[in-house]
Amino acid sequence: MDYSVHVQRLHAQRPAIAPSMLKCDFGDLAGDLRRLDEGQAPVIHWDVMDGHFVPNLSYGAMVIERNRARTKTLFDAHLMVSDPAKYLDEYVKAGCELITFHIEAVPDPVPLLRRIRQSGCGAGIALNPKTSVEAIRGAVGECDLVLVMSVEPGFGGQSFIPSALEKVREVRRTFGKEVLISIDGGIGTKTIASAAEAGADVFVAGSAIFDQPDYRTAINELRQLAEQGRRGAH
Repeated sequence: MDYSVHVQRLHAQRPAIAPSMLKCDFGDLAGDLRRLDEGQAPVIHWDVMDGHFVPNLSYGAMVIERNRARTKTLFDAHLMVSDPAKYLDEYVKAGCELITFHIEAVPDPVPLLRRIRQSGCGAGIALNPKTSVEAIRGAVGECDLVLVMSVEPGFGGQSFIPSALEKVREVRRTFGKEVLISIDGGIGTKTIASAAEAGADVFVAGSAIFDQPDYRTAINELRQLAEQGRRGAH
């Protein structure tokens, strides 16, 4: 399938709440995916960690592939790994529609971004809090999504870094309107409106969804707050 179909699908669902599976109940993954479906989450964010690029381990392509048939929701694999090119084909085969990797792991991102698109997936580039937008300038026109980390990657439950908001604005100025901007880390009811006002489109949320008794209610509340933030930007 043409990668642009997946990208357009996510564009149409902005502001998009992306539950971070790092915070799911790993003992009841199937149940959590069902509850997220009931809550109409537009995209599932799979945090892949290798224990090397970040100081934590999570899950790999095998887990994602086994759960692909459980939902028709878009899958975005966020590869927090040292050598994403080595494992790319596994995540394509697992059924991910979007694949995002870090500029800190691949200083020359264009060949890998092109390879992701050629595989039929939307291509994303992520940058850590201490990495400047200038580092990804070479990806302009070559990617579909830019992921701004608003915490240090590796662990859930961290506090939002406010300087990420200016980075979101800078990404928008640099990449234009066509690129989706995702923000990941500390996103909840107190931070999502300001992130939306800054220009973010996709909001990766962990605790703000999985720590709540009803996922549908949590997702709806986050979406409403994001919509208010977007209106405030105009």
